Parts: sequence; C-alpha cells; structure tokens
Amino acid sequence: MNPRPRLIVARGKEKAIQRRHPWIFSGAVRRIEGTPQNGDLVDVADSEGHWMACGHYQPDTIICKVLSFDNAEVDEAFFRRRIESAIAYRRRLGFFRRPDTNVFRLVNGEGDFLPGLICDWYGGVLVMQAHSIGMHRLFPLFATLFSTLLDGDGIVSIFDKSSATLAEGSADGFVWGAELPEQEIVEHGNRMVINFFEGQKTGFFVDQRENRGLVAELARGCRVLNCFGYTGGFTLAALRGGAEYVETVDISKKAIELCNRNVELNFGTEAPHRGVVADVLRYFDTDDSQFDLIILDPPAFAKNHRSLQQGLRGYRNINQKAMERIKSGGLLLTFSCSQAVGRDDFQTMAFTAAATAHREVRIVRQLPHAIDHPVSIYHPEGEYLKGLLLHIE
Repeated sequence: MNPRPRLIVARGKEKAIQRRHPWIFSGAVRRIEGTPQNGDLVDVADSEGHWMACGHYQPDTIICKVLSFDNAEVDEAFFRRRIESAIAYRRRLGFFRRPDTNVFRLVNGEGDFLPGLICDWYGGVLVMQAHSIGMHRLFPLFATLFSTLLDGDGIVSIFDKSSATLAEGSADGFVWGAELPEQEIVEHGNRMVINFFEGQKTGFFVDQRENRGLVAELARGCRVLNCFGYTGGFTLAALRGGAEYVETVDISKKAIELCNRNVELNFGTEAPHRGVVADVLRYFDTDDSQFDLIILDPPAFAKNHRSLQQGLRGYRNINQKAMERIKSGGLLLTFSCSQAVGRDDFQTMAFTAAATAHREVRIVRQLPHAIDHPVSIYHPEGEYLKGLLLHIE
C-alpha cells in the first residue's frame, strides 16, 4: 500500500497542532509530499518528519481538518466510536425522550470531534450536512451507521443537505429511508413545518432553542417584533408565552408564508400576529411602531475576518435602529452568528449602538447557543453564536 500524502509543517508552526487545534492552515505548511486530492486523508508531520496528526485535505486556507491526533486508524470503527459518543451525549441530556421537543443537533462538527460534519434530528428525520469533501464522501458509511445506531429511536429518513456548504457540486436529497420533503416538528410545544429542500441551514435554526424558550418567559403582555424572523421560531415562542401582539419581519416571502402557516397551525387564524415581507433596515425607516420586546437574529454579516469591520457596522446599524424603536423599559435580544465576530467585538458594537441611540442600556444576560451544540475546548472558534439580552431605558 502506498503511504498517505503528508503535509510537512514549517518549523515553529507546530504549537497549534500540539494543542490539538483541529484546523491546520495552509500558511503553516512548508511542503506537501505526494499529490493529495480534495477530501483525501493525509498525515501531518513536523519539520523533522515526526507524525503529529491525520485528517481530511482540502486545497483552501484551512488545508486540513484533523480527525486524529493519536495515530488511530481512521476506519469504520473509528467513525462509529465518534458517532456513538455524540449520540450518547444527547441521550444523557434526554433529547430523545422530550415530549415537547423533538428537534436537536446530533453532531456538532469540531465540538463532537468530527470536523466538517453537522447532523440535526427532526423527529425521526436525520439531516446530514458536510462542510468538507472528505466528510461528504463518507455519507454512505454514515447513513449505514446512523440507521443502525438510531433504529430504536424511530429514525425514518436521512437527508443530505450539503449543496450550500460544499464548493464542489452536491445535490440535496434523501440518501436513506422514506422521502419526506416536509416534516412537522415540535419545540417547546410549538408545532412547525420544516421543508428540507428549501430551508436554511439544515432546515431550521436549531441553535436558538433555549433562547426561544427565554422569549416565551419574557413575552407575556408584550408587543413583540421579531426581525429576520425566518419561519417564526421566536414568533411562536412569544405567542406561546402570552404576547399581546407579534410582528415578524423577513425579506423572504417564502419564509413569511411558512411563518404564517406555523402561527395558524398553533394559534389559529385569529392569532395576534402580522407577517411582513421587508428588508429590516427599510422596515425600521418606514414604520414607526414601538415594541416592548425586539429580537434581532440576522444572518452572518461578517463571513470572515476580512469582512469583520463591515459586518460590525451592519450589526451596529440594526441595533441602533432597534434601540431607537423600543419602548422605555423594553428588552432587546440581539445576536450574531458570525464566527469572525468575537464576544468583545459584539459587546463593543452594542455599546456604540446604545451611545448613538442615546439610550440607557443594561446588559442582563449573555445568550449562547443551545446545550446540544458543544464546543471543543481545543477549538474556541466553535462558539460562533453570540447574544445579549439588553434592558433599554
């Protein structure tokens, strides 16, 4: 058998690998031995040729996503152990037994020591999403493993939703079991329809589940504005919590149509809700309604560090407008899902928005992603979701 291709790390660039960081950047590699193709398994060695790690090669800024630092055989048994560990963690949290919630993250990439793989559970439908060609090549194996390991949990389908995350072409579709383009799920007792082909991410923003639960606690008697509302997760939480009125704003007509459908599914046609198809900034400029509780959950404004300052300006603009619109004594839940935006960056942005809006602002709580999204202690970048609960005077 021919030896695997090797990435030889430049002298002085070994420390991150020694600290078990799962990303190796191209700038740290002095030379490549062999001709690895995108998705191939490669070994990583220090400048003296000593083995350090192995992982999936990709011709990009992150040149290797590390699977093993322990010289383990990366075979079916290896992936079975990693997947079993991820499932066991969710079992310990009781996710498969919750009568009021049947959607959660089952594999969280680097946080479950499977960099490049995201898997979400939707009441029997498992959605797999690859963030590397190497992981995508393994989907036939993963389908076999998951269908076996989750057989007693009612798995009915496995869906591949990788077309938006892979540079090379990939078609979304079912790879195992029944074909169910839509699935009704439940979260905190709220029923929602998920469209796997058209939905963002894996179909839903699973990471905000606990923050949606917080909104339900805060919304009683409030006029609530849900910006970038997508299909209405925060909207349903607010209505479930007894909101007086909820307005959902999203630029996508399809998202608002599905949001309205979800509201009717739970609260009927007379629910105190209005869906608005609009750009959020233009909405703030043209509608002067005031609210007691505002949620800002925008898409990632800063995709990478090169766009960080531009992204922070975008966050500042929408937060300033929300602060100007909120009633005195109101609450603002504001989020960034940009990995490039650090917690200090985000808090500084909120400070600038508050000063510009001339409002007195208290930080009530930091708002992280949900507990089924663990972060590897070796990979702090995995803590991508930043949120603040702010009290506005």
